[in-house]
Amino acid sequence: MLGYSTNMRPTARQVAELANVSVATVSYVLSGKDRPVAAETRKRVLDAARQLGYTPNQAARSLRKRRTQRVCLVLSSFGGVPTDARLATDLHEMADARGYSVVTLSVYDEARAQAAVEVLRGGIADGALIRLTGGNLEHGLLGGLADTGLPMVVMSNGSGLEGCDVVRTPEMEACAEAVEHLLTTGRRRVAFMGQRYEVYSDKPEGRLLGYLTALERHGVTERVVTGGADDRVAAYQTATELLSSPDRPDAIFAASDRAAISAIWAARDLGLSVPGDVAIVGVGNIDEGLISNPQLSTVGPLRHDYTDVVRLLFDRLQAEEPPPAREIVRSWTFVRRGSS
Repeated sequence: MLGYSTNMRPTARQVAELANVSVATVSYVLSGKDRPVAAETRKRVLDAARQLGYTPNQAARSLRKRRTQRVCLVLSSFGGVPTDARLATDLHEMADARGYSVVTLSVYDEARAQAAVEVLRGGIADGALIRLTGGNLEHGLLGGLADTGLPMVVMSNGSGLEGCDVVRTPEMEACAEAVEHLLTTGRRRVAFMGQRYEVYSDKPEGRLLGYLTALERHGVTERVVTGGADDRVAAYQTATELLSSPDRPDAIFAASDRAAISAIWAARDLGLSVPGDVAIVGVGNIDEGLISNPQLSTVGPLRHDYTDVVRLLFDRLQAEEPPPAREIVRSWTFVRRGSS
């Protein structure tokens, strides 16, 4: 068994000896270079590096490449959103495998959005993965960032984004399908419980637009649009108010699964049955919907895996020349379960 002094920083050569591979192979695996390395060999290298406590000398590498070896994740809010957590996990895992660290910025208001753009312009990271909900980070600011040459992947359904990769989801179509399901099963007073940015937007889009589109297709003129979907407590309170009113809705379409589950709790506490008295549908398809009672009908991706999105960013970072802007569409669907 090889032994190494704990007083000295482990080297790539020591990792190579322990894994029984070449130093070049260690470099390929730990730098994330797109070279063919067998899965078993990659595992031996990673295990050896972990056993020795070896980490690449990022400071020296950054000086040679004039890079920070960091990527930035830009989100619209602080925590609490399961899909954001999965996106962050997938980004961290791929970054770790390629010798990068991750810094996260939140753009929950316009001031924070402007600050985020400034620090990205200042070179805090070599690239950015940006998930947009709401209007705080305007496309004009993003366009300016793309013009600097910063490698970026933007998750947004907005138009006019150039110079970066864009990931879109057909939210409107899938949400319209969910509301049409409610209408075709006899519901006539369908309430939309939205997030703040959706309810107060100048122009309906995404989930709210899907709701309105379905009502229009079926000739339903009454609209019941309210906020409350931003957090669980607000959703519970809003659902309680809606379902306690004399003209209570017979269905609630909530803009998040967390809000929809709170609405189920509110209905149950009021002595109402779901879906008998009120049908409830959410958005997101989070795992928690499978253990609600009844199971939650929802709109969203069939599985949550963002490795394809994250790979777009590292493809850009590792390319010799910036690749052409790409666009991918991640499919959404309506999943009917017991709550509707």
